[in-house]
Amino acid sequence: MADIKNYMKEKARREQKQDGYREKIARHRMAVFYRILGIGVFLAIVAAFFYIQYKRRIYIDYDIIASVNRETISGTTDVRMGNAVLTYSKDGAHCTNEKGNVNWNQTFQIQDARLSVSGDTVAIGDYNGRSIFIADTEKLTGEITTAMPIRDLAVSEAGYVTAVLEDGEITWVNTYNSSGELEREGRTHMDDSGYPMAVSMSPGGELLAVAYVYVDAGVLKTRIAFYNFGAVGSNVSDFLVSSWVYTDMLIPYVRFMNDNISFAVGDSRLMIYSGGHIPGPAAEHLYDREVQAVFYNERYIGLVFFSDKSESRYQLDVYDTANVNSKAKNFYFDLDYTDIFFGKGNVVIYNETECQVMTMDGTEKYHGNFRKPVRLMVPTGSAYKYLLITDDTMDTIQLK
Repeated sequence: MADIKNYMKEKARREQKQDGYREKIARHRMAVFYRILGIGVFLAIVAAFFYIQYKRRIYIDYDIIASVNRETISGTTDVRMGNAVLTYSKDGAHCTNEKGNVNWNQTFQIQDARLSVSGDTVAIGDYNGRSIFIADTEKLTGEITTAMPIRDLAVSEAGYVTAVLEDGEITWVNTYNSSGELEREGRTHMDDSGYPMAVSMSPGGELLAVAYVYVDAGVLKTRIAFYNFGAVGSNVSDFLVSSWVYTDMLIPYVRFMNDNISFAVGDSRLMIYSGGHIPGPAAEHLYDREVQAVFYNERYIGLVFFSDKSESRYQLDVYDTANVNSKAKNFYFDLDYTDIFFGKGNVVIYNETECQVMTMDGTEKYHGNFRKPVRLMVPTGSAYKYLLITDDTMDTIQLK
């Protein structure tokens, strides 16, 4: 019996000791947990502080962090083409990268240029001419010769080109590949399909949007038609997968923002369409003033109106296609703009001497003058860092 009692006492001591160890381990683990939690909370507070400071920061000037020389010929025009700059005139065009290197140069004779840019791809044609040059930021990729005079054109980033061609009372809407081969052709007549006022291609080249204007029983109408040149469209007549008619409305502007979202701007409303194979209406926004200009990127659509407020000359309404039914964000400004573009979380308004930058919540981050006349301003993908194209330099600037 004594041995049993001793055994039980020893067992109880061991269990008590083990319980002490477990308690110490639990306390240690809790201490480590609270230490890590405290560090995490501290880092979150620090990050929140710097984020708030960043959001509140107002820029008053800029530094030129890189600059390269360039030569400008009188009569040339600069446009953005991806992260590069396309410079063209009646005598030719060339593409310059952000380092100032000319990637390609092409001479031609064009009297009235028709130009379309999609991402890194451009098509340049001559109104009433019969040649279209296709290029990306690295090289010339092809040339198209049409059988009839060119009236309008649209390019996809994949290199397909749709051209509106005049043939007397008949108008052709033909699509070519970058090798110049005719892929699809469509015949229209004002008394039948209507006249193609605007054309646009999706970046991948699968979809084509055309705005046809016509008169029906004395009433002006516009039909927005979507064609699918892929597998879906091959199963329907004339590749026409969807269309909508708008009565008593002129729609001179239609564009693809990406392969899934497109929009059309009429004289009284904005229509947004969605669908990568069969586009359909996603939202409509009405307005009662004349649209002065249209700007867009892969996500945002901006319409400029004359302001209804006495303290501002212009009003920019911005629509976010990530939430197509949301109301427009209104920006008021007085700057006599030459261009507007959407940067990284902001909108940039500028002319050759002055620039204004605002966040999407309406906070003005910068409003100042350039040090010399600017022909073109290009976003770089970094926050508040831009490329300024002047007559003699390409300057990379950082707001400060």
